[in-house]
Amino acid sequence: MRHGHDPTSQQGSRHCSARPVVRGVRDRAGGAAEKLEALAKAGAGRPIGRLAEVGEIAARLRTISLPGHQDLREPENGLVMLRGRVGGDGAPFNLGEATVSRAAVQLASGEVGFGYTLGRDGEKARLIALCDALVQSRDFGAAVERDVIAPLREQLMIRRKQAAEETAATKVDFYTMVRGEG
Repeated sequence: MRHGHDPTSQQGSRHCSARPVVRGVRDRAGGAAEKLEALAKAGAGRPIGRLAEVGEIAARLRTISLPGHQDLREPENGLVMLRGRVGGDGAPFNLGEATVSRAAVQLASGEVGFGYTLGRDGEKARLIALCDALVQSRDFGAAVERDVIAPLREQLMIRRKQAAEETAATKVDFYTMVRGEG
């Protein structure tokens, strides 16, 4: 796996920002990377953890009559370098490493899908790769978007909104604080 700097990561932020960057994964037409983000983050932050994530994706895939497919690359674990920037746009630095899992799947019709996810969840990476391949298929792309990706994306947006609301509730406006004389 290759890694490097992502020039789109949180530009203009006033804090240290970091996100894993995997290079070499091409974004196909139709914004496949954005579609698959919902799969990679499915169930994130839940106490049940891995079972909820894999279970959610697998349950949604069961609603679709899946074509024949084979693993091109068995799920495997590895590391990516996390890059950070002080102030969001300062000089990049290596923050540390994070574990990732990756897999590759090929449909009987020839479409190849790749799946990456943070952590050591090989089955989740395989399911993401299967969804990636299915999204590329004319026969299954719309069904996967409608039945798998869209509901997970909606759950992700709800969780992000809740986290933003919780964070906003703790914001302190230092300009309104009165400094005592004395």
